[in-house]
Amino acid sequence: MEWRNEQMYHLRQNNLLSKEDQDQYFNTVVKKLFDQEKPDQILFSYLNDGNVIGYGGLVHINWIDKHAEISFIMNTALEEQFFESHWTNYLGLLEQVAFEELNFHKIFVYAFDLRPRIYSVLKKNNYFKDATLKDHCFYETRFIDVVIYSKIQPV
Repeated sequence: MEWRNEQMYHLRQNNLLSKEDQDQYFNTVVKKLFDQEKPDQILFSYLNDGNVIGYGGLVHINWIDKHAEISFIMNTALEEQFFESHWTNYLGLLEQVAFEELNFHKIFVYAFDLRPRIYSVLKKNNYFKDATLKDHCFYETRFIDVVIYSKIQPV
């Protein structure tokens, strides 16, 4: 919750979350995912030395077309120094789940065009720029692009 509130600028989140909001989301959305054969999202904690330093997963899953959006948020305090290493590690772990376990065809990152550092990480991990949605989202006082980077299951 704290990280989401600190990083709202690049998330699809319009208001600060409260403990009650977080608990309600867990109880009404996340708990149900464990009982579904094909949930619309699969979430993971990301640990370093046994401590949660991030979380995310595969979201907006389309089981018919075998694709999903990548979601990942990490401890805000770690971003400046460890952004690239944690994103790279997380992508590798998520690709194992998506491509090897779930046999998805494609995974992608839907990014507000506000964090240029993410693009170099995605390129280094063999993601390709799939699309730019021009003036797609209203941010503060202006419209901004959304950039989509994708990876297709290696053959």
